[in-house]
Amino acid sequence: MKKLLLFFLLTGCSNPSADPQPDPNDGTSSNPSTPGSPSTGSANLGNGQPGVVGLSGIDAWDRLAASEKQRIKRWNTLFLHQSVGQDLEEGAKANGVTFEYFGASDLVDQGTEGKGLRGGIFVDVGNIPNGNPYDKIRVFKEAALRSKATLKIAVFKFGYADVLDNNRDQVKTAYKTFVDELRQQIPGLQFVHITPPLVYSTTAEEGNAAKANVGQWMKDTFKSTDVIFDLQAIETNDGTCQQANVPRICPDNRASPSDPSEVNGVDSDGQGHLGQKAGQRISKALLLSIYNAGR
Repeated sequence: MKKLLLFFLLTGCSNPSADPQPDPNDGTSSNPSTPGSPSTGSANLGNGQPGVVGLSGIDAWDRLAASEKQRIKRWNTLFLHQSVGQDLEEGAKANGVTFEYFGASDLVDQGTEGKGLRGGIFVDVGNIPNGNPYDKIRVFKEAALRSKATLKIAVFKFGYADVLDNNRDQVKTAYKTFVDELRQQIPGLQFVHITPPLVYSTTAEEGNAAKANVGQWMKDTFKSTDVIFDLQAIETNDGTCQQANVPRICPDNRASPSDPSEVNGVDSDGQGHLGQKAGQRISKALLLSIYNAGR
């Protein structure tokens, strides 16, 4: 790996806990660095900066010094997801940050073969399809515990078919138990929670209201201790896209004929994939969320 450039000025980022308010440590010459975050691009993890990362996280990632962006590539991170997660992975890759493939029996830290960001889809890791949130939780926990000696950051993402009106409260309970147990079994583990992705249709059967309810619960429950990547806020352009007070993914963010998903093609109204261009833009906020978890 090429040696990282040393930077004496650290570009700051928006404060995710008060998104979209600017970070008082904005990287200006009068305030060149963020406390606790090395300006040398160190690969070491800090204590993290809890809070919510939304739309302003996109520009905040762009404003980070290149040396700071490089840091996350050496942090042992597990990101498990399904199809919208693939859109985010492809977007991150287009931004110069690759999640190495994580399979059914893999470890996060590959030792001499590499360490850092690992991404996998639940259907590969545990043969778990969309619409089965409890088995996704189980499979993530099993994968995390296989790597408990080296795992530093956990990034779990529900699919858009996992949270509906008939299970939203049960999902909350199962997810909270999962987080509490992993936190106990892997001391020091940092979390990035992702609000469940939305679809375009706002019918009750598609469950956008339930997904929004669980997303708000995530923010209320974890924002003081962990990082929340508010995918819903970004998908809806901060709530501007809705129908009958039910949020939906905005047309400019969804996989469409003018901007199809690189992996998943063009959406129907009951789907919520990201277009290729949208995924590249939105993935920057995910990368900032991982950065904040380990900064």
